[in-house]
Amino acid sequence: MSNYILRRIGLAIVTFFGITVLVFMISSMASGSPLELLLSNQNISPAEVERQRIKLGLDQPVYIQYFSWLKNFLQGNLGESYRTGQPVMKMIMDGLGPTLLLTLSAVIVACLISLPLGIQSARFQNKGWDNGSSVFSFLATSTPSFFLALIFLYLFAVKLKWLPIGGMYDSGKPETPASLLRHLLMPAVVLGMQMVGSLIQYTRSSMLEVMREDYVRTARSKGLRERVVIIKHVLRNSLIPVVTYLGMEIPLLIGGAVVTEQVFSWPGIGNLMIKSIDSRDYPVVMGITVLVAVAVLIFNILTDLIYGVLDPRIRYD
Repeated sequence: MSNYILRRIGLAIVTFFGITVLVFMISSMASGSPLELLLSNQNISPAEVERQRIKLGLDQPVYIQYFSWLKNFLQGNLGESYRTGQPVMKMIMDGLGPTLLLTLSAVIVACLISLPLGIQSARFQNKGWDNGSSVFSFLATSTPSFFLALIFLYLFAVKLKWLPIGGMYDSGKPETPASLLRHLLMPAVVLGMQMVGSLIQYTRSSMLEVMREDYVRTARSKGLRERVVIIKHVLRNSLIPVVTYLGMEIPLLIGGAVVTEQVFSWPGIGNLMIKSIDSRDYPVVMGITVLVAVAVLIFNILTDLIYGVLDPRIRYD
């Protein structure tokens, strides 16, 4: 097990640096410059613009800029934002908490909806439960998140006035858990619906496969109650594909909740990424890339380790 973990960590490190090189090169090839804001100000002299360009290291070749960034990164320094002048780490940490809260809530919502529907679809294959779940799965998968977000806003915020339009807390009021929950509900459901369709189908297909196994028929022949057979024998052995999907999807949600955070004005990583890309704020873009890349690689390793817990047949010796 330890040798396997060390090999995976080594591969993850190589992959991580490959990702940073790729993102840095693509960012450098994008049109525009971080100095565009200064250039648009007629009160700034060309000499000042050139001084800022040298100060930010933009006069250096791209590979020199990358190695400078890498050196600072290995020292625990992600640099300062071109746009605000604040440390990149502080800006990311300020947005990371809201994004993690939104992502975790979305995963909980998706599991609460998908797992029961997937289990019932497998138990009652080709019947009412299965057909209804399939239709719901198709609608959840095919509906764009921005469209669903607009429907929720119109229905629950504008028409019924049950929930606030956006933000994380009520403006001008104390920041209470009740206020947070009211603001969190709509974006969590919208973001969670991105996973619902796939989770239903993964759960259903995996359970149908396991239910045909001999040990399941043996458990039923012993007179065990159907609920015990489903939960103890079928569901546990059906979770590997589900865990795989969640292990890949959770870190992507951290960096992929851009649309949801924009529509609901949620102060997370997605909002920060959009602002940074618009202003060519490369240090912040690289910082968020590092965050998402590390999250993906860590969750991949954890997913493999969870396999051994769910299925005793899997060994990494």
